Amino acid sequence: MHYPDGVSDITDPRGDLQWGTIPGLVEDAAARFGESEALVDAHGPGGTTTRLTFDELAEAVAAATRAVLANGIERGDRVAVWAPNCAEWVVAALGAVGAGALLVPLNTRYKGSEAAYILRESGARILFTVQGFLGTDYPAMLAEAVAGGASVPDLERVVVLRTADGSPSRGSVAGDQVVDWQVFLSEGSAVPGDIAAGRTASITSGDMSDLVFTSGTTGHPKGAMATHGQTLRTFATWAEVVGLRAGDRYLIVNPFFHTFGYKAGILACLMTGATMVAEPVFDVDVLIERIVGERITVLPGPPTIFQSILDRPDRASFDLDSLRLVVTGAASVPVELVQRLWSDLGVETVLTAYGLTEATGTVTMCRRGDPAEVIAGTSGRAIPDVEVRIVDDKGVELPRGESGEIVVRGYNVMRGYFNDAEATDEAIDAEGWLHTGDVGVMDTAGNVDITDRLKDMYVSGGFNVYPAEVEAILRRHPGVSQVAVVGVPDERMGEVGRAFVVAVPGAPTADLGAELTDLARAELANFKAPRSVVVVDSLPTNASGKVLKRELRDRSTDPATA
Repeated sequence: MHYPDGVSDITDPRGDLQWGTIPGLVEDAAARFGESEALVDAHGPGGTTTRLTFDELAEAVAAATRAVLANGIERGDRVAVWAPNCAEWVVAALGAVGAGALLVPLNTRYKGSEAAYILRESGARILFTVQGFLGTDYPAMLAEAVAGGASVPDLERVVVLRTADGSPSRGSVAGDQVVDWQVFLSEGSAVPGDIAAGRTASITSGDMSDLVFTSGTTGHPKGAMATHGQTLRTFATWAEVVGLRAGDRYLIVNPFFHTFGYKAGILACLMTGATMVAEPVFDVDVLIERIVGERITVLPGPPTIFQSILDRPDRASFDLDSLRLVVTGAASVPVELVQRLWSDLGVETVLTAYGLTEATGTVTMCRRGDPAEVIAGTSGRAIPDVEVRIVDDKGVELPRGESGEIVVRGYNVMRGYFNDAEATDEAIDAEGWLHTGDVGVMDTAGNVDITDRLKDMYVSGGFNVYPAEVEAILRRHPGVSQVAVVGVPDERMGEVGRAFVVAVPGAPTADLGAELTDLARAELANFKAPRSVVVVDSLPTNASGKVLKRELRDRSTDPATA
C-alpha cells in the first residue's frame, strides 16, 4: 500500500503575524505571485471564462473596496454575499473586507425568508447576489419574502453580481432598486485611491472579519464572529498541514459561503500562491472535465465527491493523474475510500479533519503520513497551539478511550455570537473552553473519532442540518402532533433526514408524508428537507420526556425495522 512521505507534526506558521489582516494578505499575494494565475471561473454568462492573475485580482479587489466606501460603509458594518462560487464573489467579498466591513456569507440554498432572517439579524447594509443561478432569481425571492412580512430594515443596496444571460438586472427589494455590479463598481470612482488605502491600512488583526451564521439546538441561526488574525492563523496552519503550495490548481467546489470554501479555499490559495478554480455546483461530469482541462492538483470536499468519481464506469478513460491532494471529512470516511484514492487515482496525500464554525472551521486534522486507518477512522489531532479534550457532563476530562463531549480552547475559538451574549456564555465556559456539542473518543495519540452529536445535527451532502429548525416547520402542519427528525445513512449524501411523526388523533395519514415533504421543500433549503417520513403511534422518550433520537437512528439503520 502506498503511503505518502509524511511529517511527524506541523509548526505554527502564524498567519496573523505574517499578514496581519485579510487585505494585507491580498496585497502580499500580488507582490509575491504577481503574474501567476490566481483565479479561474469557467461559468460566466454565455459560457465565458474569466482568468485573473494575482495582480489583476488585487486591482479588482481595490476597485470593489472603493465602491463599498462610496456606498457609505464604515468599519464594522456588515456586508452580505448570497451567490454561488464565482469570480465576482471573490472580488466583492474581499472588497468589502478591505473596507473594514464584516463579511456575512449566505447559503445559496436558502429560501427568501431564511436569507431575510440572516440579513435582519446581522444588520447587513449591502447584499451582493445573482439572478438566474440554477434558475433562481435571488432578489425576487427576497422581495417576495419581504412582501410577505419579512423585515430587512438595515438593507440599503442589493447589487447583482451577474445574471445568467448577461442582461441587466431587474426588480427591487423593500423599495430599493436592484443595481448591477458594474454600475456599483463605477460609483467607486468618487473615492480617491489613497482614501481607500487609508481605510484598509487602519484595519487591525484583532478586528472582526466575518460573521458566519450557524444554527443551534433552538433552530435559530446565530452569527459566529471571527477576527482577521484568528482566521489567518488558523488557515495558514491548515495550508501547511495539507501541504498546499504555489503552482497547485485548486478546484473549489466547496461553497464560498462555507468556511471550507472561503477560508480553506480562497484565503489558503492567496497564502500559498495556488490557483483557485471556482466551481458553483457538484456535478461529477463537470468536475472530471475541470480536473482534466485545468490539470487540477487539489480537490477538497465531502466523501460523496470522490466516491462518485471512483465509481464511474468510464473513469479510466479520463486523465486524472494530476490530482495529488484530497482533503475530506464532514461525514464518515470508509477506509476503502482512502485506499482507493491512493491506489486507483494515485493521489499522494489524503487527509481528514474536523471543525466547526465556532472554532474558525478547524479543530483537528490528520497529518501527512498517517495510515489509512487513522485518516478514515478519526479526524486527526489538534492543530498546533489548540487544546482539545473529551469531557463528561460536568466538564471533567475523561481518560483516553472513553466517550464524552469534545471541547476546544485556543486562538481559533470564536469571539462570540453576534448580539447574543447569553448563547455565547452557553457555548464558551468561564475557562475559555468551547463546548462543541459533539461526542467523541480520543486515542492515545490524541486522534479524535467523532461518534455522535449532542446537538443532534447531521451532515447531508457536506452541509450541516439542525433538526430543530426542520421540526419547527413540520409542526406547522395541522395533522402533526409530534415530530422528531434524525439523520440516516445515505450512500450518495452521507446522511439525509428522516422525520418520525405522530399524527393528530383522527387526522388522515395516507398523504401526510408527501404533504410534509412538500412543506419542508417550500420553506427550507433542499438539503434540509427530510427524504422520508415515518408515521408512528408514539416517539420513544426517557423518564423526563426527552425524545430518544438515538433510538430513532438505531431503528432506521436496523434492516428489520428500517
